[in-house]
Amino acid sequence: MVRELILPGEGRKLYTYQPRNTVSFDVPKGKSFQKRIAFSAAHVVCDPLANTDPLSNGQIDWDETMKYRHHLWSLGLSVAEAMDTAQRGMGLNWNGAKELIHRSVKEARSVGGKIASGVGTDQLRPGPGVTLEDVEAAYEEQCAFVEGEGGQIILMASRALAACATGPDDYERVYNKILSNVSQPVILHWLGDMFDPALKGYWGYENVDEAMDVCLRVIRENVEKVDGIKISLLDDTKEIKMRRLLPDSVRMYTGDDFNYPSLIKGDEQGYSHALLGIFDAIAPAASAALHALDAGDLATYDSLLEKTVPLSRHIFQKPTFSYKTGVVFMAYLNGHQSHFRMIGGMEGARSITHLADLFVMADEAGLLERPDLAVERMQLVLAQAGIR
Repeated sequence: MVRELILPGEGRKLYTYQPRNTVSFDVPKGKSFQKRIAFSAAHVVCDPLANTDPLSNGQIDWDETMKYRHHLWSLGLSVAEAMDTAQRGMGLNWNGAKELIHRSVKEARSVGGKIASGVGTDQLRPGPGVTLEDVEAAYEEQCAFVEGEGGQIILMASRALAACATGPDDYERVYNKILSNVSQPVILHWLGDMFDPALKGYWGYENVDEAMDVCLRVIRENVEKVDGIKISLLDDTKEIKMRRLLPDSVRMYTGDDFNYPSLIKGDEQGYSHALLGIFDAIAPAASAALHALDAGDLATYDSLLEKTVPLSRHIFQKPTFSYKTGVVFMAYLNGHQSHFRMIGGMEGARSITHLADLFVMADEAGLLERPDLAVERMQLVLAQAGIR
């Protein structure tokens, strides 16, 4: 029997919790999905023994970081590399991202895994001296690097562009130029300001419908250079609206970590593929659900993913950009890494009560792969907060 835990709850009260046995997910190893493309944005693992300042110069543990990508590929998932889940712009700078992309593309090639990598402008620091030409040059440098590695581009939103653009025409100018020069179709990425406040008013408008019109114009003018678009607005109605307005050849990739089960399942007018940070944390359930969808077993698909939604909404609660802490904590609980240390000191971005609630929700969803180990590790974290 798995040991009981003393957990902190509402109103600073402690309570006893008895974890249950884990669920066994039916996942054929390494088999890809037939009906949906499913990317998991992947996290990075900090090197806890590196004698550097973790806030300004956190180092990556390459062995454990690559091992987790192999875990995702073994479940049939594709990897979205060097995205915000990997703390891009929140601890991982462009130099670190380059090495991460280089290593991950090489590892993907070794096992036939699918991978796409984030391209941005984070070698630029937003400021009054940054011009549109600077933004274009930064995007072009990163695009050239990813294509030189043999990888697919995910064209991420740019903080520098958001800071220097004076209106929608500037966004159209920059995106049209970058897309005209890429050699293979890219995945665009529209990240809402709940994930990154510096992106408020992206596409030149704070109103989502007006911003969507600009983005759609960019896609239509460059349709042969756009594989799809991932939107992360946490608003399923806006995603469905945009999905129905896309050219037939352009895919919608949901980035909605609140409403992904219904968006991926779709409706009579279409569906979304997936490019999700939460798939890092719920990988076995996501894989099993997508295989059930392939088999036409919608009841199993619904059952598996619906159980994960409370956990996902908890991990992605405001401030949303702190969700990386919960994703990495899940990997720690499940033994995919040996510690709970993050670059930028982000392990401290959530409270002990938040992490305790995460533990319970993960258990309820059957996502604690080794309950005894999860309890042992949860107890260590609780002890650090003075709870014994």
